[in-house]
Amino acid sequence: MSADPTASAPLRRTPLYDLHVAAGAKMVPFAGYDMPVQYPLGVLKEHLWTREKAGLFDVSHMGICWLHGPDHATTAGALEALVPADILNLKPGQQRYSQLLAADGGILDDLMITRPEGNQSDGTLLLVVNAGCKDADYAHIAKHLPAGVRLDVDDAHALIALQGPRAVAVLSKLIPDIESMSFMSGRFATLDGQPVHLTRSGYTGEDGYEIAVPNAHVAKVWNLLTATPDVEAIGLGARDSLRLEAGLCLYGHDIDKTTSPIEARLQWSIQKRRRDEGGFPGADRIKAELANGPKRRRVGVKPEGRAPAREGTEIQDMSGKPIGTITSGGFGPSVNGPVAMGYVESAHAELGTKIQLMVRGKPLPATIANMPFTPHRYVR
Repeated sequence: MSADPTASAPLRRTPLYDLHVAAGAKMVPFAGYDMPVQYPLGVLKEHLWTREKAGLFDVSHMGICWLHGPDHATTAGALEALVPADILNLKPGQQRYSQLLAADGGILDDLMITRPEGNQSDGTLLLVVNAGCKDADYAHIAKHLPAGVRLDVDDAHALIALQGPRAVAVLSKLIPDIESMSFMSGRFATLDGQPVHLTRSGYTGEDGYEIAVPNAHVAKVWNLLTATPDVEAIGLGARDSLRLEAGLCLYGHDIDKTTSPIEARLQWSIQKRRRDEGGFPGADRIKAELANGPKRRRVGVKPEGRAPAREGTEIQDMSGKPIGTITSGGFGPSVNGPVAMGYVESAHAELGTKIQLMVRGKPLPATIANMPFTPHRYVR
């Protein structure tokens, strides 16, 4: 993941900044923050470590906020006016992925939504949004909330993610009974004597948890986890290659205001009730694309050979006609070769279609491929 070329304002720091520097991390500007792109282990080994054991990520640059209303139905209805997911039927302790949509159905941001457990939480929803969009997201959501529902930005908690096949074994020694949590569920817990909220979710394709920890205590928790032999600190570089192999979108690259959830193959995140009833921004466009198909689709791309196809690479059909663009691409350490994703005209989106990629002015052969490139290992 490259440094942010637009970073001009003073960079913000997460509560873990000093620990990253002390650990020898290479720090780069990203989404307005000074973030670790890699540690001395290096991106390749960090990636493979996460696939084999457990990687610990600082994701405190993400935005945490809470919606509070008089009851769940009211708060869910307020959010459903902004996102296409079914929030009304979220059960206590359940998490759901969705998108904030513009009036034309374009994606303003994607986000995770959790309905917390407990009677005291009725009417409350926990949202986690992307770092580069969070200030705009907060303003957009707050502007459209009805009377009686409010948004509270949570700057008191840091967010860390423990990902990989050893994550459950490591964390269950510190928080009892978490192995019983299902994928996309959340709960309150105590970690090292401190109240935390955790969800069984992540951005790597691996099993794992995202944990919201009070700012004042997150360094202690980080040190506690990294002292475990199975855990290594992982930077943004490996986070990017992990999510690319998993076929997961990065906002501002694979999805943005010009893409709809259907073009992005995110229709699975729009439940049947919302497809039928609508009531969210861009509903007419999205229902039409569901019925008739979009003009373009996000696809996986497997280049032949070893040369990676980076973001912005032109995709052509075999006659040389431009049919799309790569939005994310690089080397996939787990598949030991280049992988990419991008958008092509729907007529060329069928699996197995032969295409060519214009890399450094030369057409290189590639194939429309299935995603994920590495199987997901979520615990269902």
